[in-house]
Amino acid sequence: MYVRTQVPLAPLTTLGIGGNAVVLAELTDPADFPDVVGLARREGARPLVLGGGSNILVADAGCGVPVVRMATQGVAFERDDDSEAVTVTVQAGHMLQDLVEETISNGLTGMETLIGIPGTVGATPVQNVGAYGQEVADVLMRVTAWDWVTGREVTLSAEDCRLGHRTSIFKHSTRWTLLTVTFRLRPSELSSPITYGMVARVLDVPKGTPVLLADAAAAVLTVRRSKGMVLDPGDSDNRNVGSVFLSPVVDEKQAEKLRAEQAPVNAFPDGLTRVSASWLIKAAGFALGQPIAPGIRMSTKHFTLVAEGHATAGAFAEASRTVAESVQEVTGIQLTPEPDLFGDEPAYLRLKQNALASATH
Repeated sequence: MYVRTQVPLAPLTTLGIGGNAVVLAELTDPADFPDVVGLARREGARPLVLGGGSNILVADAGCGVPVVRMATQGVAFERDDDSEAVTVTVQAGHMLQDLVEETISNGLTGMETLIGIPGTVGATPVQNVGAYGQEVADVLMRVTAWDWVTGREVTLSAEDCRLGHRTSIFKHSTRWTLLTVTFRLRPSELSSPITYGMVARVLDVPKGTPVLLADAAAAVLTVRRSKGMVLDPGDSDNRNVGSVFLSPVVDEKQAEKLRAEQAPVNAFPDGLTRVSASWLIKAAGFALGQPIAPGIRMSTKHFTLVAEGHATAGAFAEASRTVAESVQEVTGIQLTPEPDLFGDEPAYLRLKQNALASATH
């Protein structure tokens, strides 16, 4: 484990915003995790874990608690002869993109439409990462994690993780640090049925059609690139966190009204009906490329926020508030910001707390 002090965090995130970590430890060898435990005890605080930095907003003042950059690597495949399924156990620091490519090359279906998502495998259960018809909840078997409350390593089943729409027991909690993630995949040359309209159109197939794994992945990448959702240093929209807001839940009456307006309203695996946050942002009158706050604007390709120049976390919080308030005023629907906060940025924290409080009433 390599430990440094006063490390700039902005270059370690896709937004490129924020101050320093007082202490940052980089973990490359899983056997060194006891050193992380020792560091946390010395600092008197549970660490925050940084993977690919693709869903993180770092406060302008930085982060005072220890930050662990998870960089452990490794994938182990094991076939279950009885069911013919394959279990895939992955170190938390392994990049998700690399894993998805490995599953495709090994003829395993269940993760192919997750291609192009930045970040590490350890982040996938935290967010219940999903895209274009697949999500981690579909294939997760178990995780191993360090439990900071009991002071020991634990194994949690997929059910224990309580996965929901972009959430889990790990979200908004520092109790656990994920160490490995195990998935259960199915051998097949064909993808899961293509259920996302834009991907089906790229493939020129009816929705519900399975296609070759590589073809499904290529189509997803085409759609993601069209939205500026594939990280590319040469792209002016590169500094983003993907979706800034969760797709909000709507009731039956709201869903009926939104469908009449041609909004993308869909039933989600958690049993709730949600509408696209991007559609709501457009409906609220925002334009692609529109400046929202100093250094923060709409992407030129998709209705999400991107940073440029010397953007700050404060400006990102201001832009998020502006968008959420406009959507609320025009549509009556509350948006909840998705990126996690490292450090203290009161305006952003208030926005998240207010949205979460509204959602529980």
